[in-house]
Amino acid sequence: MTAYRWLDWAREIQALAQTGSHYAENVFQRQRYQRLMEIAAEIVCEYSNLDYPSVKEAFLTPIGYTTPRIDVRGAIFQENRLLLVRERMDGGWTLPGGWADVGESPSFAAEREVWEEAGFRVKAFKVVGVYDANRVGRLELFHAYKIVFLCDLLEGIARPSLETTEVAFFGKNELPEVLSGERTKIRHIQDAFTCLENPSCPTYFD
Repeated sequence: MTAYRWLDWAREIQALAQTGSHYAENVFQRQRYQRLMEIAAEIVCEYSNLDYPSVKEAFLTPIGYTTPRIDVRGAIFQENRLLLVRERMDGGWTLPGGWADVGESPSFAAEREVWEEAGFRVKAFKVVGVYDANRVGRLELFHAYKIVFLCDLLEGIARPSLETTEVAFFGKNELPEVLSGERTKIRHIQDAFTCLENPSCPTYFD
């Protein structure tokens, strides 16, 4: 659950309507489910500064059975210091990562994101944790799961990207104060350090 009940309700209505539309047996059922998706969009717009046409389009575009989206992150260490990137969008620091693309394995998606955002080639070898990522920062409309991978650093040099302005390594006691919204929470960082210090630690999950 998020801190905003109206967002929980809107997400659930949209998910039920999308799934119902997928299994609808006639045009009348599909019309009713489409109206439910419109109501979900109206709820979001009533309590946010988003415009109705864009929210409606976002809710109506997905097809099939509704499932959470997947956010992947790479935890990379160099001399016990953790790699973080500063997001251009909000100036906060985060583990490099982003949405997994269709057709990619989760580990490959994390490795790709680290290369694109930080300039390092890495190899994922352990899942730190699988987390509920019910995003509310910048009003993300859809529910997500977050997978954090512990990765070996293979090669490369620190290189910002179109999405990042800085790339740096931080010790456990020198972490930046400002993290990037919902992308990385202190919990994810702490779990990554625990896995580094104790390679046999279990995978964390919600």
